[in-house]
Amino acid sequence: MFVRTTVDIPDSLYRELKSKAAREKRSVKQLILRGVEVELRGRVKKRRRSVSFPLIPSKRPATLEIDNAKIFELIPFP
Repeated sequence: MFVRTTVDIPDSLYRELKSKAAREKRSVKQLILRGVEVELRGRVKKRRRSVSFPLIPSKRPATLEIDNAKIFELIPFP
């Protein structure tokens, strides 16, 4: 449930807010709500992104002896 309210924001501050929202691909509303949450509750926890790491085959499971040269050989880097 939301409560609608009106807030007067100086033009220059609103332009910055709108620009930041565009850069972050978020809405102005999302940024304002996040700012209010930070003000009331302290820092907002960021969502953790899950990262997939490639599996590297080994002749001896549960052991891995690898150096940087082998990593560059196994994983295509740009």
